[in-house]
Amino acid sequence: MDETVAEYIRRTVLKIPRDEIKMMLQKWGFLSEAQLQTLNFHQTKDNISQEVVQLCEENSADIKQAAALDIIYNHIYPNKRMWSVYQMKKSGEELEYFDIRDFKKRFKGKLRSALKNVTITFKEYEDNAIWIRVAWGTPFKKPNQYKPSYAVYHSQTPYVFISASVLKSNLPLLCQALIVASNYHDIREMELRSHSLNSLKDIVFKRYSQNFLTYTPKPLQGEDVKPESADIRIVHENRREKERIHRLNQEVFGDGPQPKLEFAQYRLETMFKSDPKMDVLDKKEPFRCLVKFSSPHLLESLKSLAPAGMADAPLSPLLTCIPHKARNYFKIREKKGLFPESFVSP
Repeated sequence: MDETVAEYIRRTVLKIPRDEIKMMLQKWGFLSEAQLQTLNFHQTKDNISQEVVQLCEENSADIKQAAALDIIYNHIYPNKRMWSVYQMKKSGEELEYFDIRDFKKRFKGKLRSALKNVTITFKEYEDNAIWIRVAWGTPFKKPNQYKPSYAVYHSQTPYVFISASVLKSNLPLLCQALIVASNYHDIREMELRSHSLNSLKDIVFKRYSQNFLTYTPKPLQGEDVKPESADIRIVHENRREKERIHRLNQEVFGDGPQPKLEFAQYRLETMFKSDPKMDVLDKKEPFRCLVKFSSPHLLESLKSLAPAGMADAPLSPLLTCIPHKARNYFKIREKKGLFPESFVSP
């Protein structure tokens, strides 16, 4: 077994929590059950990793087996990476039968026609998700296994979730291979990013209960308030206001927890309104700006603004509809032809 492969396997094992090493090695399936029985999982992780490497040498492990173990680790711990959402488009609306073998063949062929030194590994999961790991090299250097790109593609959907490597110059090659393999025409970033892969899936697959643009004000029921002291009246008004804010927040955001979104961006275009007497603008042109939002938990942060007294309830749809705006942003840019040419299929 190559020394670089042995070292990579050792480092991958060291990343795994000790009480989960046996479980991940079983999922890996490269070592037999008899070999796993010889491992002492109660010793230090460094000693465990050395013993795993010795067993892998007996089985003549290569870089593909090592990469498969890395995929299993990243599938269990996807939050270790930053993910971006990309949407693909067809030239027509026709549906085609998806063949995983044809997908892999097309993907490898397209990528290796542009760059020979790459390591490409696939793993399929039950939710129709295909995990793709690509380690990048150069014409003169072997692939760097420590800085791979990951793509998670759900067959029969136009969405792919990408965690790019430090070498962002390889992103156009990855996108080209994806659209060729899946038989799409082009691919665009949706301007949604997060460490939580599952939250991004919830947003684009509409699997959570945020009520986009559905808020309609409801009149408060009238109450006959008897004369009370000033202090009791203030307490009563504060309680009513808190109940109102809670009700409006629940109508806009729903009952459940929000998906963990960390970055969102969309373009805003509106007409500038001013007093005609001031003559601020000579021409009536729309006001354009790029709106960016970032937070460790963006949607939950927005949800907490009104209860914290930092914003009026209900929040503006410009804030509560960030994922919806990102999807519209994709459509607007597509109509205006504002996409980078490197992502468009020839």
